[in-house]
Amino acid sequence: MRNVIGITLLLAAGPALAGPFDAPSPLPYQAPRFDIIKDSDYQPAFEAGMKQQLAEIAAIANNKDAPSFDNTIVAMEQSGRMLERVNNAFFGVVQANTNPALDKVQTIEAPKLASHNDAIYLNPKLFARVKALYDARASLKLNAEALQVLTLYYRQFVHAGANLSDKDKTRLQQINKQDASLETDFQQRLVAGAKAGALVISDKAQLAGLSEAEIANAAQAAKGRKLEGKYVLPLQNTTQQPLLTSLSDRAVRDRLFNSSWTRTEKGDKNDTSAIIAQLAMIRAEKAKLLGYPNYAAYVLYDQMAQTPEAVDKFIRQLVPATRAKAGEEAKLIQAAIDKDVVDKKMGHFDLKPWDWQRYAEKVRKARYDLDEEALKPYFELHKVLEDGVLYAATKLYGITFKKRTDIPVYHPDVMVYEVFDHDGSKLGLMYFDYFKRDNKSGGAWMSNFVGQSKLRGLRPVIYNVANFTKPAPGAPALISFDDASTMFHEFGHALHGLFADQTYPLVSGTNVARDFVEFPSQFNEHWALYPDILKHYAVNYKTGATIPQSLVDKIKASENWGQGYALGELLAASQLDMQWHTIAPGTPRQDVDKFETQALKNTGTDFPNVPTRYRSSYFLHIWANGYASGYYAYQWTVMLDDDAYAWFTAHGGLTRANGQRFRDLILSRGHTLDYGPMFRAFYGKDPDIGPMLEHRGLVPPK
Repeated sequence: MRNVIGITLLLAAGPALAGPFDAPSPLPYQAPRFDIIKDSDYQPAFEAGMKQQLAEIAAIANNKDAPSFDNTIVAMEQSGRMLERVNNAFFGVVQANTNPALDKVQTIEAPKLASHNDAIYLNPKLFARVKALYDARASLKLNAEALQVLTLYYRQFVHAGANLSDKDKTRLQQINKQDASLETDFQQRLVAGAKAGALVISDKAQLAGLSEAEIANAAQAAKGRKLEGKYVLPLQNTTQQPLLTSLSDRAVRDRLFNSSWTRTEKGDKNDTSAIIAQLAMIRAEKAKLLGYPNYAAYVLYDQMAQTPEAVDKFIRQLVPATRAKAGEEAKLIQAAIDKDVVDKKMGHFDLKPWDWQRYAEKVRKARYDLDEEALKPYFELHKVLEDGVLYAATKLYGITFKKRTDIPVYHPDVMVYEVFDHDGSKLGLMYFDYFKRDNKSGGAWMSNFVGQSKLRGLRPVIYNVANFTKPAPGAPALISFDDASTMFHEFGHALHGLFADQTYPLVSGTNVARDFVEFPSQFNEHWALYPDILKHYAVNYKTGATIPQSLVDKIKASENWGQGYALGELLAASQLDMQWHTIAPGTPRQDVDKFETQALKNTGTDFPNVPTRYRSSYFLHIWANGYASGYYAYQWTVMLDDDAYAWFTAHGGLTRANGQRFRDLILSRGHTLDYGPMFRAFYGKDPDIGPMLEHRGLVPPK
């Protein structure tokens, strides 16, 4: 849930003009009216939406009738419809296609939305009604989903501070507003810092190793910044940058890596260190107010892992094998460097982080004869989408897709598809926005413009967003196999949303714990390399030839190469997150760089030459994207997804029957069950780390 003056003036002048969020959209599935929505529409809609919902909440709280499930819980689930419409549209656009006007709206409205949320969850009369129902739940004769909704509401009220004293509630509200403002500031500084940190190259010769298409993109990026005759290498969200694999000039690699490593650091005009230090302190204080020893314990109360100790134990199980694997990889990479030094008569140098990706690729080519550039012609984005991602969904779940060009979008790059169930009935709407823009947040993600709910009569409207390099005009959109896997990943989230089959919004679709929500998405990645799927979409865009089995064998053989590095950078980031969010309340303000260094050392994740995937200074997930104390979830859910894939493998692989079972027991359940029982119902037992270690090549297969 997220200018009163402007609204007041309109009312004073006569009947207000209807805004695009005042009523449900008339478009199919109530899709947002991006054809008429203007930047100036969002702020008045936020204000009006919050005012409307608070009136609805007041009516529920002040109802003189005895509390019932319908007049309290159902009424709450029906409230805030206008606010939800503007919230979903705004945050979808501001992350994918922002501008100064939208940034300003977010700056103004974020703390107000935090206060609005507090006004609901800290309303004593409303909580009294919820508590009365919860205390009497055994006699209410609710069905399983309704009972779960009641239980979750009660726990959320308590977790939000409903039992606090008035003094502590006031302080909590101050913290929540400050947190929201700081998160917004962090996100905006990071977008600006990434843009400012892009590496500017004056001499084309320094781009040796890049393809003509990559050089053309760099030239185009420079023109976009009015840097004629120069080349710009934009930064992506992570520490390592994709072009480090190709750039042959070591000095340029060093500069590009350090542009990434030092963005938004101390001394930079977009420095985020003060924001981070303050966020860590106020989050710890919030945890203390609510009776928790630290912020991670506060966050994890409703997650599958449940405690910081369980997370730490899980990560530490992976560290020794990861360190050993990364060490083995480093030796092979140093040998490749030494060979290059001799062959090219260069001066000796020791492996550094900016060398890793380039020479890891050389080792992969030498050991597995696999050339990423030779693979790209087989991965044309639109072919991957329609004949890979969507085709796999059809084979597994029987659903079909129809491209729609009549649905308005927020940017010309966005594609829209209507989704139909196996019986031909309408299922939902899908948006795909794949290409990088300077005004788009880094990374890849899924969310909803409209959430599914039988109570509200709504089917899902979902979007997938990524940051792939846009081809030059007229050129094919060739991507890497990793990019293709990202497409499968994000569509796994989409399936979780599309198959939502809940009455109540609170428990619908992807409204689940962080360490469960990544399970369906990471599971869906497995189909990217599944033989029947791969041969259907991996087709050379020039010749029409299916990817040869020899290349497929090389991809499979090389799958475990680089797992030490890949897992090492993720474990480092996970522990960095947990260390920030397990500081005790009252801990003095931290020096961000010193804290980071010590955190990685203390957890054994300071792997040599394997830098953390995100430094604190640009760790968007935990400082502004809702993953505070939750970044471990990516690896926790790898364990779940490898378990699930092991089950599929043991039961016939990709079949409609297996897909339907996964849909019935996982994808369609939302949060109608607790996560342990839900997973056990599918897998037959508790999660097992064994398949994960085997699949990543960290231990020999049994």
